[in-house]
Formats: sequence, C-alpha cells, structure tokens
Amino acid sequence: MGLSLTPHPLAVLLAETATPWLVSVGGAVLAALVGLVLLTWLLGIRSIPNDRIGIVEKLWSSRGSLEHGRLVALRGEAGFQAEILRGGIHAGLWPWQYRVHRVPLVSVAQGKLAYVYARDGEPLPPEQTLGRVVACNHFQDAATFLGGVDGARGQRGRQRALLREGVYAINVAAFVVITEDVVHRLVSADRSDGRSVERWHRDLLQAGGFSPIVIGGGRPQDPDAPADEIGIVTTHDGPSLMDGEIIAPAVASDPGHPDFHDHYQDVEAFLRAGGRRGRQLIPLTDGTYFVNRWFATVERLPKTVVPIGHVGVVVSYHGVDGPDLSGERFRHGERAAQGGRGVLEKTLGPGKYAFNTYAGQVHLVPTTNFVLHWITGRTESHRYDESLKSIDLVTADAYEPELPLSVVVHIDYQKAPNVVQRFGDVKRLITQTLDPLLSAYFRDIAHKKTMLQILQDRDLIQREATAALRARFLHFDIELVEVLIGRPSSREGDTKIETLLEQLRQRQLSREQVETYEQQRIAAEKLTTLRLAEAIAMKQTELTNSKVEIEIAQNRGNAELSRARLQADQTVVTAEAEGRRRVLLAEADGRERVLVGEGEAKRVTLRGDAQAGVLRRKIDSFGDARLFALSLVAGRLAGSRQALVPERLFVSGGRGGGDGDVPASPLTALFDLLLAERAGFGPAGPESVADPQRATSTTSEAPASTETGAPPPHRTS
Repeated sequence: MGLSLTPHPLAVLLAETATPWLVSVGGAVLAALVGLVLLTWLLGIRSIPNDRIGIVEKLWSSRGSLEHGRLVALRGEAGFQAEILRGGIHAGLWPWQYRVHRVPLVSVAQGKLAYVYARDGEPLPPEQTLGRVVACNHFQDAATFLGGVDGARGQRGRQRALLREGVYAINVAAFVVITEDVVHRLVSADRSDGRSVERWHRDLLQAGGFSPIVIGGGRPQDPDAPADEIGIVTTHDGPSLMDGEIIAPAVASDPGHPDFHDHYQDVEAFLRAGGRRGRQLIPLTDGTYFVNRWFATVERLPKTVVPIGHVGVVVSYHGVDGPDLSGERFRHGERAAQGGRGVLEKTLGPGKYAFNTYAGQVHLVPTTNFVLHWITGRTESHRYDESLKSIDLVTADAYEPELPLSVVVHIDYQKAPNVVQRFGDVKRLITQTLDPLLSAYFRDIAHKKTMLQILQDRDLIQREATAALRARFLHFDIELVEVLIGRPSSREGDTKIETLLEQLRQRQLSREQVETYEQQRIAAEKLTTLRLAEAIAMKQTELTNSKVEIEIAQNRGNAELSRARLQADQTVVTAEAEGRRRVLLAEADGRERVLVGEGEAKRVTLRGDAQAGVLRRKIDSFGDARLFALSLVAGRLAGSRQALVPERLFVSGGRGGGDGDVPASPLTALFDLLLAERAGFGPAGPESVADPQRATSTTSEAPASTETGAPPPHRTS
C-alpha cells in the first residue's frame, strides 16, 4: 500500500531526545549533527531506498495549478508530478515546495497477471469500455502515457494492457495497480474511488483473473475440471453486433494475418481487425492464454464428441443466407453450405471438435444398425426408445395381449441431414412417426388373427412385417433391417394367455413324450444289438470254432451223403431186381390164391346158406323170433355161474299206481311187452321175425303204455 511522507525520522529522534543525554554525550557533537540534519533538510536532499520509489508532490509552482480534470502535472504545475524518483539521494526538493511519497515497487509474481487503472488521461468515449494501449514502458513512463505517442494519448479508467511477471516502478499517483496480493495506490490520493478498486480486486480474485486461462489438461485449483474442454470467449469492448447477429464472427484468426490477435490476447489487434463485442464464434482450445478478464470472460464447455458409428449434423445459428441445397422436391427446410445458416450439408465424422454450441447445435445420428425396443420398461443406451411401450392388441378371438417388439434400423450417413431437416432429431422421428406407424400396423394384423395364430405364426408375421414396413421406412430416409417379435404377454390381472400357453405346453409335452417313447424303443433295439454284438465278441473264439466244426460236419455229411447215395443207388438196383422177382412170384401166387379164394368163398357161402336155413327153421318153430331169443337167454342163464336170483335186488321201477306196487324186474318187463304185442298194442308178425334187428330196435325204443303207466324198459347190450 502507499505511504504518506512524515518528517525525517532523524529529526524526530533528535527532537524527542532528552537534553540531559545530549549534555552527557557532548553538547558540541550533538549540536553539529542536528545542524547537519537540518541543513540537509533545508537544502532539499532526499534519500530513496532501492526497493522503493519516490512520488513527488509539488505543493506550489510558479506555473500555476493543473488544468481542470487533470491529476498529474506534466509541465511543472502544482500537484503530483509524472516523474518519479528511483533509489538514491536526490537534491533540490525544498521542503517548503515539495513533498516526497516513498512507495514500494510493483511486483508481479511468476505466472500471474496485474491490472492497471489509470487515474488520469483522456476520458473514454461512450462506446469504449477499456483504455487503449499506449507504448509507455508498461505504465512506467507516465509522462509518455499522458502526453501521448504520435498523437495517441492514454485514457483514464481500466486499461486493456496487462502487466506480466516482474518488478515495475510505476507512479501509483497516476495508476492503480491491482495484483493478486495487494493493490498499489496512494491512500491519500485514492480515497474517492477506493471502494470501486476493492470491488474489482474481489471480482478478479473470484474469477481467477490473476492467473492465465488454461484450457485442457486440468487445472491445479480445480482437479475435477474436464481435460477435453474449450473456452467460449465473450468480449466486453469493441463495436456492438450487427442487427440479426447473435454471435460475433471470426476475425484475424489466421496467424499469417497482419492483425492476428493471438486468441484475444492482443486486444488492439482484435479491434483493428474488426472484432466486435459479445460472444465470439472462435473458441479457445488447449493451451495457456493471458487474457485480460476486464476485456473478455471465458466460459468452459466440453468438446463436442461424435462417437464411432455416428455422424454429427450441424445446425448453424449464424451465417449468411444462401441457396437451398436440398433441391426443389424436398420441402422440409433448407440445406445450407459451409458458413451458411441452417442445416449444413457437410456432416461431422467421428471425432472430437472444438464446436461452439452457442453458434450451433450438433445432432448425433447413428449410422450403424441400432435397436429400438417397443417393450415397457426397457431401453437401450442411446435412449431413443425410452418413451416406447409394448403395443396393446386385440385379437380376432377377443384376447388383449401386449406385444413386445424390437426393430433394427439403419440410417445412411449421407441422408442424416434429411432426417434432421424433416424431424428435428432422431428421437422425434421415432416417437412422432415410427411409433404410431408400427402400432397401427400390428394392431391391424392382430384384428385378423387369433391368439393361437399369433403365437404359432410368429416367424411368418415377422417376415411379412419386415417386407411391408421396409418400403414405408424408405419414405423417411431410414432403412429397416429386421423386425423381431417377442412373446405376447397378458395385461395385469388377465390370465387368458397363460391358460392358452399351458394348453399348448401340455399338447407339446404329449408329442414329446410320444417321441421320447419312440426313441427309447429305438435305443432299446440298439442296446439289444449292442449286447448281441458284445456277446458275439465275447464268444468269438467259440463261434469260430463252431463254424469250423460246422464246416467239418458239412464235409463229413457230404462224404456220408455221397456214400449213402452210392449205397442207395446199389440198394435201388438190388431192390428193383428183387422187386421184379417178387412181382413175378406174386403174380403166380396171386393167380393161385384167387383160385383158392374163389373155392373157399363158394364153400363159405354154401355153408352160410345151410346154417341160415337151419336157424330160420328154428325160429319158425317158435313162431316168434323173440321167443327164440328168449330161449337162448334162458339157456345161457341156466349155464351161467352167476346166481339167477341175486342176494341184493336192485329196484329200477314200480308197477301200478298205488303205494303197494311191487317193483318190476327186467324179465317181467319183457313178458309184459310180449303180452302187449299179442293183445294188439305193439308190432308183431312175420315182419318182426324177418328183421330181428328192427324188432329189437322197436322193442327197445317203444314208449311206456299210457294205460298201465309202466316206464319204458332199459336197453340192454
């Protein structure tokens, strides 16, 4: 801070020293010293330390006072003088005419900036914010600053020029120097605008104005700052923007330009090149910049990144109006060339760009295949489908499923500007066009199909939808790659689809079980074949031996067969000879036997006829064949060894109808039969005698008499 000059310290010390001490030391020596000091002061001799400067204030002058509005004298007028005193001894500064203010040198630390406020100079015009730059040895030559160089005089107020690191001998009566640590000024002369200076100092501290601007690579004071960033510059001095402009155009940005302002660091060159105040089109990229914060403020923004698989369609907010490059048939907006206003024809490929987002906007358009999900609660990382939901359907059989759908699409990078012109961005294209288009299409499909058809014909519906929608998508400059249909789901609380699916599962399970059983049967057959092969392999030796034995047996059999055939042939020949011999013998014997047989037959016939005649005469003698038979039976019974009357009688039937009936014997029955026939109740006569077999049959099969009530007799052998 500045210091006001007081009486010389030595004089003060001498005045305050007690007289007794002077007397004790020696009055003569003290008197000599006091006289020397007083003489020095009276002669105007001043000593300035080397780390300070002296600012001379002239109390009165024969040239009069300063002009109105001036603070620093250039021609010896009364007031603060432009020239300063550097370190050393200076004479002629009469105490009754001059006052010397000793102030420290202005020191700016390494890598820091200092700002200057001029308290004297020409007033600023209304359109100007900062004082012009004047070649005055970094404000160390106040006389040149105020007197002007080539007619250009310095202006009062905040200055465009900055002080970089170093030590400066600046007249703080004419200039207020604001550094990071201290404000260099004369307190006695700076009371009027002290509050403003303090506010500037505070604002610069908050904005980091005492340090250079570092873009990219991070900042020590802000470790969270992004490494990939740009600085958007807003200037506060220069002509205003033209009507219709929202951002200042680029000026002298080429290093080969004579007014190249080196990224806003040379304020005068920027203004000479036609730079205007306001937000600038050209940003600051990676690097360190010593920019006057009173002239320009810098806003840090991240770089624009166009990722791989995308292009950036630029919509420019500034530029000239040019011809429409999209053609007469495209009626969705104008296409502009580079430097024009509107949708630019040239897109940005993958990479990082120092794009000023205040001057335009970059719309990212994917150029690789990307998926859009019409599935409630599901979205991809691109977030284009975050507002899409499953499509609600109504089938022909009154089911109300929700259809999950995924669509793979592709946008040609050359047609990306068309998409932005037509829809604004990709998300609007999806929500305002593709969503209603697909929803209506699949609702129409569902109205014509049952729920079971939708489930079973999903692949067919996919192919048909892909073919039908591909042509429609081309009208919007989008290529449809594939339509993928998911499993329809029931709405909340509806179980109809689950029931239908359960039925289908049971049906399919039955088919699978049939197939399983068939495969198990085949497996069992294969297992049998395998085990047979294993058994054959295990018995291979025995099988080989048996085959050999079979061959041996076959050979033996063939040999025996051949031998048997030879023997058979021999036997046949022998048998044929023997047969011929026997035939001859048989023929002879046959003729003999025939003759003998014929004789014997005649003999038997004659004998039979004789016996038949005798028997017939016997029967005729009885008069009835049955009586003859009865006589034969009686004769046999008489000669039988068996008792005629048995010890035990077997009763086979009864006679009569009362309780006192006597059982009938077979003999009684026979007699009853004979009497019945004699009485005329049964067959009799010669016919019965002539045919004994018939008579016997008639007798045995005759029914019982209804009159007598006797049962039929038993047949005897």
